[in-house]
Amino acid sequence: MIRQLVRSYIFLVAIAIALFTVPVAFSLTSQLRGDTEDSVMREAETMALLLANGDPTSCEALQKMATAYATQTPGDVEVAGAPGCAPDLLRPAQDAALTTALDRNKPTTDWGSSFIWGPELVITVPAERAGEDRVVGAVRIVYSTNEMTDRLWTIWGFRAILAVLVLVVAALLGVGVARRLTRPLRQLNDMASKFSDGDLTARSPVTGPPETQTLARTLNQGAERLDTLIAAQRIFVADASHQLRTPLTALRLSLDNIADGVDDEFVREDVEQATAEVVRMNRLVNGLLVLARAEAKVTAAEPLPLLDIVRERLAVWRPAADERGVTIALRGSIDGRPSVLSSPGHLDQMLDNVLSNALEVSPDGGTITVRVDPRDDVVGVSVLDEGPGMSDAEKSRAFDRFWRGQGLTGKGGSGLGLAVVKQLATDDGGTVALTDAPGGGLCVTITLRAVSSRASSRSGG
Repeated sequence: MIRQLVRSYIFLVAIAIALFTVPVAFSLTSQLRGDTEDSVMREAETMALLLANGDPTSCEALQKMATAYATQTPGDVEVAGAPGCAPDLLRPAQDAALTTALDRNKPTTDWGSSFIWGPELVITVPAERAGEDRVVGAVRIVYSTNEMTDRLWTIWGFRAILAVLVLVVAALLGVGVARRLTRPLRQLNDMASKFSDGDLTARSPVTGPPETQTLARTLNQGAERLDTLIAAQRIFVADASHQLRTPLTALRLSLDNIADGVDDEFVREDVEQATAEVVRMNRLVNGLLVLARAEAKVTAAEPLPLLDIVRERLAVWRPAADERGVTIALRGSIDGRPSVLSSPGHLDQMLDNVLSNALEVSPDGGTITVRVDPRDDVVGVSVLDEGPGMSDAEKSRAFDRFWRGQGLTGKGGSGLGLAVVKQLATDDGGTVALTDAPGGGLCVTITLRAVSSRASSRSGG
């Protein structure tokens, strides 16, 4: 926006300069041409009068005047006719201009070019003897226009340099004015960027014109209200975590005590079934709390070392995989050290949920492959299993809450794992995709925003 304002300002100034400077330059050029032509014409007419008189005194005066004119100006004088008068002066070539002067008694002016002027100005004036109406000769002045050309370049060059200086000053002033005008908008943009990154305390200064101040107040009020709602939701999640887990734990302990004191197999079976339902309810509550925290916790994303987090989570899950003979392998671009933008703890939880699902559906002795794939401005982390996979219809519903596909989450799953993964990835500005793994199974790809190596080195330093 600043560049557009500066360009518009410079364009308007350039139009103003063109409207005021170019006509003046053309006027000065025309005036220079007219003054030069009038001056040369007067000199030629004066010499023509001396030539027309024909007496020795006039001829001597013509000779002196022509010599002085050639010495003091860039013009040369030539005389036609009256051979006894001023014999030292050059004789002009017989051309159309001389014929017009001698035969038609008309002066002629030739600038040598239709564009401004040529290298020489040639003026031919007939010498008519008074009282006889007879042309006895002609005077021609060949005037070099080199000095005029130098003055022409001075006129246009000075104005061109002045125009450039004015445009430079206009650009500098335009940058200052544009930055001043757009400062409130940039402050609003900074506030919006911080807010989108999870900083709910970001507020914009109320400055600038009335319209911008009204917008800033509205955004600040909306941010304040949203911050209040998020804080209330966090308090609710914390209270629900305590209030729901305690009675469920107490209920399970009571059922365990009942099971220990009952000898009837049918009653024991009913108690065990009730205990299983309590365990399942406890798992659902835990999943809902995790999802609620993911939705309520809005924190600013920061650069995190991707490979360090991946290796740490794989080390945590390998003992559980070893019990079933499942191999967890890390593949892809693992030589570099890519960093991603993510909130602390989000990537860990996403990997835990995806690896848990993959381990549950993998056959004994199978392999779970984790791939790291940096691509331009994003980094993809893929988890491939050798399980039964999912149909297209199942993939379209896999991120729905409480939905459990056959063979995906097992009997003990809550159906919230992938929903939590999607929520966390969305909060970090990333995506989650489900595709078929080569050779069967499911491939879950988490894509997060990458951090350039330069930015990572600055943040790390």
